[in-house]
Amino acid sequence: MASVRKRIHVAGTVQGVGFRPFVYRIALRHGLSGHVRNLGDAGVEIEAEGPPEAVAGFLLSLREEAPPLAEVASLAVEDLPPLGTRDFRILPSRDGGEGTGMIPPDVATCPSCLGDIDAPESRYHGYWATSCTDCGPRFTVVEALPYDRPRTSMRDFPMCADCAKEYTDPLDRRHHAQTIACPRCGPHLVYVEGAREMPGDPLDLAVEALQAGKVVAIKGLGGTHLACDATREEMVAELRRRLGRPGQPFAVMARADLVERFAEPSEEEWALLCSPRRPIVVLPHRPGYLAPSVAPGLHTVGTMLPYTGLHHLLLRELSFPLVMTSANFPGRPMLTENERILGKLHEVADAFLLHNRRIVARCDDSVVRIAAGAPVFLRRSRGWVPEPIPLDLGAEPLLALGGDLNVTCAIYHRGKVYLSQHIGNTEHLDTQEFLRQALRHLLHLVGAPFPRRIACDLHPGFATGRLARELGEAIPVQHHVAHVAGLAAEWGVSEVVGLALDGYGYGEDGQAWGGEVIVWRQGTAVRAGSLTPVPMPGGDLATLRPGRMAASYLLAAGHDPQESGLSPRELAAVRLQIERRVNCPLTTSAGRFLDAVAAWLGICEERTYEGEPAMRLEAAAARGRALPLEPLIRSGDERPVLDTVAIFRRLHELREEGARPEDLAATAQDALGRGLARMAVAVAREEGIPAVGLTGGVAVNDAIARAVRAEVEKAGLRFLAHRKVPPGDGGLSFGQLAVAAWLR
Repeated sequence: MASVRKRIHVAGTVQGVGFRPFVYRIALRHGLSGHVRNLGDAGVEIEAEGPPEAVAGFLLSLREEAPPLAEVASLAVEDLPPLGTRDFRILPSRDGGEGTGMIPPDVATCPSCLGDIDAPESRYHGYWATSCTDCGPRFTVVEALPYDRPRTSMRDFPMCADCAKEYTDPLDRRHHAQTIACPRCGPHLVYVEGAREMPGDPLDLAVEALQAGKVVAIKGLGGTHLACDATREEMVAELRRRLGRPGQPFAVMARADLVERFAEPSEEEWALLCSPRRPIVVLPHRPGYLAPSVAPGLHTVGTMLPYTGLHHLLLRELSFPLVMTSANFPGRPMLTENERILGKLHEVADAFLLHNRRIVARCDDSVVRIAAGAPVFLRRSRGWVPEPIPLDLGAEPLLALGGDLNVTCAIYHRGKVYLSQHIGNTEHLDTQEFLRQALRHLLHLVGAPFPRRIACDLHPGFATGRLARELGEAIPVQHHVAHVAGLAAEWGVSEVVGLALDGYGYGEDGQAWGGEVIVWRQGTAVRAGSLTPVPMPGGDLATLRPGRMAASYLLAAGHDPQESGLSPRELAAVRLQIERRVNCPLTTSAGRFLDAVAAWLGICEERTYEGEPAMRLEAAAARGRALPLEPLIRSGDERPVLDTVAIFRRLHELREEGARPEDLAATAQDALGRGLARMAVAVAREEGIPAVGLTGGVAVNDAIARAVRAEVEKAGLRFLAHRKVPPGDGGLSFGQLAVAAWLR
């Protein structure tokens, strides 16, 4: 039978994922000749020649059997004249190298490598750093592109003969696996205690330390965790004391067989837990097993499964889950260098399990939860970065630097947005330096020229704004406009009525916004509604002392502000600030309303971490039920407003009638979500816009998100929520790019 020859262009995630060896193997299996080569950002080119039915089978295999990390977005096939070739070859990349145009994120150790670690006859038996083309570190070890071993931190470990043989064998799954290593030639572990390296097996010593109730610093893929027995209250409380984190929830790492002892994951949540990306998944908490200090006052617990060989080897020897929290002090970057880990954490950790593979790019764990029936990012980092988000913003490269807290930066280049890993709180100088490093590294990997135009937050005092002005032409973007524009860009729509709900954003009038209805239409933004403006006594102090917001709402509602829980002295200061408008801006913040309710109900009287009052309120509300409360929308002087003072007044009446705090918490969330959604629906109908979206940090609140979605869909409109970037400030830089592109 006559042969046919096809040229096949494959687009998608096909770089750095073992795609060429996969193509080689299935071509041999189908008896074809030809070649495969990388085209950099353009994808992969294949020429395949053989009998028609064999070529057809090959095409089917390309679609259905791709490697775990690959995503085939499209296959373009064209006919070529047969050349009569006899073999199938892997050609060098179009740039002449063996590397790739972009790299995938770090991913969990694959089942095949775990099998090698377990198998006594395998040369990888018990080796913590085992990986192949389907798994292991990528972003955190890459220094430059093209992605090959000499441009990664693995260049410090020359391959032994056995590893080199597998690396060069196209039929082996470790063919061109840049992180290939074994006990003979790869990185190794050390166990340090009492300021000296201890003799013995480092893993065994770490297991013994954890079983003895010690805190162990464990260096991993993109940074270091602090670990201890998550079931022992005295140890978890002691870790909190040492770190200075009195209330911020800790993440837990557990074997799969232990998860249901302390959590109640749904089928969708199990799928997230077990995915190769291995995020922390915020799960419903089942009390009684974990130490109460793991997630104090919350109804959820952040949970992850082991994602490296090191984690698997540790946890299989332990009968309990581990607290696994980032090794950093509040607001500071995670530690990555052995010398600094030992120097900075000597008063926090009792022991250290370290390795000698350099971490090139610090990368925190990603955090995901289900809200309004779908996954949403609380933090997008390990497992996703530097995976690009396709988006056409024109020809010019752009840069955005985010806000002030939970910062990420974002680069636009050639039809793609590259969102950085989690950076953190740029109030601190070391975090500002981390932002600069992450920005330079990402620009280098993307291959983009340094953008001339740099988007930043409108706030004049943010460190990211100062950096934008230092680096180029700064483009200030209002905080909530960026949130809404980012949501529209993510969904590919040119117009949306967006609900931007969070704690704070500097408004165009200089006030503290945070509960906004924004009409976004083809690059223009109009503030079409908000919450009722209320005084925010003490400015930023009111975010730390939520009782101040409770007093403000009580006074506005005509009730005794002593119910706020403030001391007489502080309450007198608050009264004076409100009366004289001294350090007392007006705020329309949804976050500050939730803070006020939490403090008034005695659920959270002092904030020890960002979002704590609202998170504790949500936990209380999960134990209650929403009571009837009809939200009131008023015609304000400049725009319609949802009357949150009236909501607070009605909550007060319900409390006097005997309603439980849990029911009042649920009622406050429900009324806020329904009222804002109805206002947005009215604006959408007036403007002729078919979609209403939810964005901002409050969008991760499941009850509020469900209330908004229900109202929007009941009105026959399309509901939009973030799926690719965090709705909170971790996604702000993405939205800033979208605005900057329209302002060209």
